[in-house]
Amino acid sequence: MAKSAKSELVTWSSTFSVGIKIIDDQHKGLLDLTNDLFNHCIGDEEAEREYFKKVVKQLVDYVKLHFSTEEVIMREMKFAGLPDHKREHDAFVLKVVQQVKDFNEGKKFALPAFTKFLKNWVLTHIAISDKQYFEHLKTIAARNSDGSLSIPGTGQGKTAAD
Repeated sequence: MAKSAKSELVTWSSTFSVGIKIIDDQHKGLLDLTNDLFNHCIGDEEAEREYFKKVVKQLVDYVKLHFSTEEVIMREMKFAGLPDHKREHDAFVLKVVQQVKDFNEGKKFALPAFTKFLKNWVLTHIAISDKQYFEHLKTIAARNSDGSLSIPGTGQGKTAAD
């Protein structure tokens, strides 16, 4: 029994923007994945397990790519909060990896609970932690003629856009 119309658990809004286009685009992708997971919470545990089995690698790969991109940008702009931010990323990855391990071992898995965890973590992380490095970026960035921001001396031309 599938839902007839897709719905969004989370809708992107400019309040989530950290001002770096590639990061904002990746955050939108994470919210899309979260919404897709939400739309597969249909009350049929077997169907939900099959769906999760299909998308979990995509989710993990996407999160790793996103975290790596953020960490490179933070390193290039010499963001002092990088070690703490990386610890948050690592803790999230460990939690997801444990969920996947439990899932693969046949332990109880609830897609709605996992989706809620993902949504809450992503939104809190974007709203609080990611905003910190954007505030730092604004203090060191140069404004390009097209209105975008760049990080001087890093080869990161047009990395950011407000």
